[in-house]
Amino acid sequence: MTAVPYLALIASVLALLLAYYFAKVVLRADQGTDLMRDIGAAIREGAMAFLRREYRWVSVFVAAMFVLLLIVPIDGRPAASFAYLMGAVLSSVAGFVGMRIATAANTRTANAARQGAAKALPLAFKGGAVMGFSVAGLALLGISFNYLLWVKWLGVDQAFQVVAAFGLGASSIALFARIGGGIYTKAADVGGDLVGKVEAGIPEDDPRNPATIADAVGDNVGDVAGMGADLFESYAGSIVAPVVLASLLVPVFLEGDSLAGSFGDAEGLLMYPILIGALGMIASIVGALFVRGREGRSLSGQLHTGQYVAMALTVVFAIVGTLVLFSGSPTFATEDRSYELSAPIFLAFTIIVGLLGGWAIGFTSEYFTSEHFRPVKGIAQQSETGPATVTIEGIAQGKLSTLPAVALVVAMIGLSYLFGGMAFGDAGDKIGLYGVALAAIGMLAVTGVIVAVDAYGPIADNAGGIAEMAELPPEVRGVTDSLDSLGNTTAAVAKGFAVGSAAVTALALFKSFSLTAGDLVLDVNDTAVTIGLFLGAMTPFIFAALTMSSVGRAAQAMIVEVRRQFAEIPGLREGEPGVKPDSRRCVDISTQAALREMLLPGGLAVVLPLVIGFIDVNALGGFLAGAVVTGFLIAIYMANSGGAWDNAKKYIEAGAHGGKGTDAHAAAVVGDTIGDPFKDTSGPAMNILIKVMTIVSLVFVPAFL
Repeated sequence: MTAVPYLALIASVLALLLAYYFAKVVLRADQGTDLMRDIGAAIREGAMAFLRREYRWVSVFVAAMFVLLLIVPIDGRPAASFAYLMGAVLSSVAGFVGMRIATAANTRTANAARQGAAKALPLAFKGGAVMGFSVAGLALLGISFNYLLWVKWLGVDQAFQVVAAFGLGASSIALFARIGGGIYTKAADVGGDLVGKVEAGIPEDDPRNPATIADAVGDNVGDVAGMGADLFESYAGSIVAPVVLASLLVPVFLEGDSLAGSFGDAEGLLMYPILIGALGMIASIVGALFVRGREGRSLSGQLHTGQYVAMALTVVFAIVGTLVLFSGSPTFATEDRSYELSAPIFLAFTIIVGLLGGWAIGFTSEYFTSEHFRPVKGIAQQSETGPATVTIEGIAQGKLSTLPAVALVVAMIGLSYLFGGMAFGDAGDKIGLYGVALAAIGMLAVTGVIVAVDAYGPIADNAGGIAEMAELPPEVRGVTDSLDSLGNTTAAVAKGFAVGSAAVTALALFKSFSLTAGDLVLDVNDTAVTIGLFLGAMTPFIFAALTMSSVGRAAQAMIVEVRRQFAEIPGLREGEPGVKPDSRRCVDISTQAALREMLLPGGLAVVLPLVIGFIDVNALGGFLAGAVVTGFLIAIYMANSGGAWDNAKKYIEAGAHGGKGTDAHAAAVVGDTIGDPFKDTSGPAMNILIKVMTIVSLVFVPAFL
C-alpha cells in the first residue's frame, strides 16, 4: 500500500519520457519548403509570444492568491500556499511544452500530407501526444509528490486541505488559459471568416487574408494550451476530490488536530485514487503506441484505436489493482459507525462506470457534431433557406443535446453511488459518495490519450492552413481537410469528457465543502439558500455573456483591421505577386484583446464565492448548487451547438447543397461564426468555472465559519 505514491511517480515519469520521445520524432520530421518553414515560424512566434505574455499577466493573479492563502485563516497554512504554487507552475510548464511541440508539428504534418493521410495522421497525433502526456504526467507527478510531502513525510496539520490547494493552483491557470486562449482564437477566426469568406469571397486560410496567421496562432493558444490546461485541472481535480472526501468521511485518519502516525487499513481509501491514476497512465502509454498510420483504413478508427486500447487496459488494471490493494476485507470507521470493505470489487465498478460514462458522453457529443449524423445534416439542409434557419436549428440541436448528457451523468452518479455503498455492504449510506468521486477518475483515467487526440485537431487544422498558404497542390489540401474534419469531432469528444467529469468532480468537491462546513445541509426553505441558488444559477449566464461579448469586441476590431488592409494595400485582394498583408498587426489585436478581456470573467470565478462565503455559508452552498447545474447544461449546449455549426459548414464545403461559393455555404459560414465563441470560448470555460468556484469554496471554508 505504501508503494502506491511511488508507483504513481514512476508512471508519471514514464509518461514524460514518452512525451520526450514523441517530441524527438516530431522534430526530426521534414518541415517542407522554405515558404512552409517561414509560415510555421510566424505561427510559432505568435503563439509562444502570446503564451509568455499571458503567463506574465496570470502570474500577478497567482502571486495575489499565494499571499491570500498565507494571510487568510484557512486550514493548512502556510503549506497550502506552496502546494497552490506547485499546481500553477506545473500546469504552466505543461502548456508551454505542449505548445512548443504543437507549433512544430503543424508544418511537418502539412509536409507529410504530401505523401498521404497515412503519413500525416500519426505525426499529428504524436505532436498532440506531447501535450497529452505532459499534462497527465506532470499532474500525476504533482499530486503524488504533494501527497508524499505533506501527508507522509512532513505530516502537516490538515494535510488533505493542502493537497486540495494544489488543485486550486491548477484551476487558476486553466481558467485564464481557457478564457484568454478562447477569446484570442475566436477574434481572429470570426474576423477572418466574415471579411475573407463572406465579403471578399476568398477561401479559408488564403494567404491574402491578414487574419490567417492570427487564426492559426489562435488554434494553438485556444485548443492546445487552453484545452491542455483545462484537462490538467480536470485530471488533478478528479484525483484530489476523492482523496479529500475520504479524509472527511473517515475521520479516523486524524488524532486530534494532527495526522495519526499510521493510517492502518484506512490508508487504502486515500491511496486508491492515486493508484487508479497510475494504472490509467500506464494504460494510456500502451494505447498511444498503437496509433499508427495505415493505408486504406478509416482515419477515425486509426486515431481512436489508442483510446480504446487504453480504456480496455484500464478496466483490467482497475479490477486487478482493486483486489490487490484491498485484499483482506479491511475495516474503516466514521464518526457514527464502522464499515467493512467486504466487496472491494464494487469500487472497481465505479471506475468502469465513469470510464464508460465518459466515453458515452463523448459519443453523444460526436453524434450531435459529426457530419455523419442527422443533427449536422439537418443544419446543413437549413442553410438552403438562409442564416436565420441555420442559427435556429443549431441552437435547437445544442439544447436537445443536453438531454442524453444529463441522463448519462445522472446514471453515472446513481450507479457509482450504489456501487460505492455496496462495496461497504450498505448502499444507502453517505460513504457511497466516495464511489461518485471515484467515477470522475474513471472518466479521466486515460487523460493522456484524450488530450493527445484533442490536440491532434488544431495541429491538423494548422497543417491545412499552411498547405493553403504555401500553395501546395489541391490533393494535399484534400488530405489535410480530411484530417481537420476528424479533428473537429475529436475536439467535441474531448470537451464531452471534460464537462462530464467537471459535473461529477464538482459534486465530490461540493460534498467535501459541505462536510468541512459542518456537514452543511441545504434547506430550500432557508432564505439564504434560496438567494444563493438564484445567484448561482445566474452566474454561468453572466459568465457566458461576458466571454461572448469579449469575443464580439475583439472580432469587431479584427474585422475593421482586415477591411482596412484590403482597402489600403494595393493588389492585396487581387493577390498580386509580392503583395503581403500585415499579419503582425492582426496577431497583436488578438493578443491585446484576449489579455484585456479575460480579467473580468476570470476574476468573478474567484471573487464571487469568497464574497458570498464571508457573508453566509448557507448562501454559498446554494450558490454552488445552482452554478454547477446550470453551468453543466450551458457547457454542453454551447459546445455542441458550436461544433454542429462548424461541421455543417465543412459538410457543405465538401460538396453538399451546392458546395463552396453558394448561398447555402454563405449561410453556413454565418452559423459557424456564431458557433465559434460557443464551442471554443464560453462553452469550454464553463466546466472550469464550476470547478474553480467549488474548490475555492472548499479551500477557504474554514475562514467563512
